[in-house]
Amino acid sequence: MERGGLADAVRLVVRAVVYVVLGGFALVTIATVAGALGPALALDLYTPPVAAWWTVFTAVVVQGIPFLLLGALVSAAIGAFVPERVFTRLLPRSPALAVPVAGAAGAVLPGCECASVPVAGSLMRRGVAPAAALAFLLSAPAINPVVLVATSLAFPGQPLMVVARFAASLVTAVAMGWLWARFGRKEWLRLPRTPSAGNDASCAGSFMAGLQHDFLHAGGFLVLGAGAAATFNIAVPRSLLDVFTAFGWVSVLLLALLAVVLCVCSEADAFVAASLSGFGPTAQLAFMVVGPMVDLKLFALQAGTFGRPFAIRFSSVTWMVAVVSSVLVGWWVL
Repeated sequence: MERGGLADAVRLVVRAVVYVVLGGFALVTIATVAGALGPALALDLYTPPVAAWWTVFTAVVVQGIPFLLLGALVSAAIGAFVPERVFTRLLPRSPALAVPVAGAAGAVLPGCECASVPVAGSLMRRGVAPAAALAFLLSAPAINPVVLVATSLAFPGQPLMVVARFAASLVTAVAMGWLWARFGRKEWLRLPRTPSAGNDASCAGSFMAGLQHDFLHAGGFLVLGAGAAATFNIAVPRSLLDVFTAFGWVSVLLLALLAVVLCVCSEADAFVAASLSGFGPTAQLAFMVVGPMVDLKLFALQAGTFGRPFAIRFSSVTWMVAVVSSVLVGWWVL
């Protein structure tokens, strides 16, 4: 019996590795071929706007897929191998204390917003209070070491920009966690269901079921968000955006809205913000704080995971809190 159980576990692990390797290779191949042939095909059809749309769409999807896969792997591993009692011991029982602890823990996971959604869903399935899981969801893509290093490279000689991004992002994440703990309602949030492992109740079987569910489910909404971002990029001329660079408050709101629709990965958004040199530092900060927390693809992922009523309420309030935090921190630090 023991030998049979060990053999089954080995087969499941090998199968999981094969699925991940083959699936990742297939995704990279499809994305590479689509990125190479898509613009050429569109140009052959004499539709340059379609070529531009396809280029932006492919870029957003290619940026998001690796981190989405990372998030699905972490989510599946948490659900399959981490006992629920681990979280009850690590996090304080009081939501008021658990929220800042979970927000600060976001610095541990290098990834973008695509990875944070499935991980937050897995934390909720394991019994973590939604307020704490949501604070982690917002902070993880905004304050992890990769993002902070990228910000320092994008703004050389401006260490205060890194400090401001860290502070404004953490304040936003903790504030949203506390707001949800105080005003959030259970009927607004559709808790993610635990993926079924079928007849295989082993840890490896649960891991494979969770990986397949989270990756395929969230991947569809990533594609929808990427399509919306690409449509905005070709529909709104850049010259229209340049008109507002001279107005302080208007420029902050404009870049905060631009961050929502551009859907730039949090590891790269600092370089985009630095390229918008016509805007002030506070507006650039707002772009970097809002983007990892509220954008079209993240809204689609949240709606697919937690329900549309939640995504509408949570994203709109997060956007306002992120803008206010950026303005206050920018005024104080920058």
